[in-house]
Amino acid sequence: MIIMKSIFTFLILSATTTLFAQTKPGKELAAFIPKGYVLFEQVSGDLNKDGLADKVLVIKGTDKSKVIQDEYRGTLDRNRRGIIVLLNKKDHYELAVKNYDCFSSENEDGGVYFAPELSVEIKKGNLYIKYGHGRYGYWFYTFRLKDADFELIGYDESNGGPVINSETSINFLTKKKLKRVNTNPDAEGGDEVFKETWSDVPLKYRLRLSAIKDFDTLSISYKND
Repeated sequence: MIIMKSIFTFLILSATTTLFAQTKPGKELAAFIPKGYVLFEQVSGDLNKDGLADKVLVIKGTDKSKVIQDEYRGTLDRNRRGIIVLLNKKDHYELAVKNYDCFSSENEDGGVYFAPELSVEIKKGNLYIKYGHGRYGYWFYTFRLKDADFELIGYDESNGGPVINSETSINFLTKKKLKRVNTNPDAEGGDEVFKETWSDVPLKYRLRLSAIKDFDTLSISYKND
């Protein structure tokens, strides 16, 4: 898994790192993309349960100095990526939250394996930010709109590929964590036997999407407690 810092560090520093949401309306999606960035990916779905298709834009920087030449992989664009969430107001879009540089480049060095693959999804009114890492598993963050921002309400992680070694699921609304550990050393995939352990999460504040400086260094510090 990626190296992470404590989530509590981000809560303390959020006053200086937060990119506050704005409400300036616009009809064209391009109007919300800042200078020096391009649209990387676009996702549609209802985020506030009003029956309208809202938009999530993943953007990417265009700084030419961040384009490098790799000895083995050739030309690589290492510009970071960010996220813009727009609410559909029928005749225009309204900016809900923005965070221009919270995601690393898709061309980062993954070491002995490829770098985790980022994806964004809207489902049942929630915003999911997912990272897939092939045989090493996956993890994702669940956000929900609240008070002109998106709060982190869930974190899920699965370790292992065809054979799952362990799973962690944290619900920040109920402040509960479920840890599932495979106890079958001979499992081949689908026949795992899990031991489940529930515990409380000592959380006083929920993290906001606009306050996350870098998902690569974001830590859910109690996920392995």
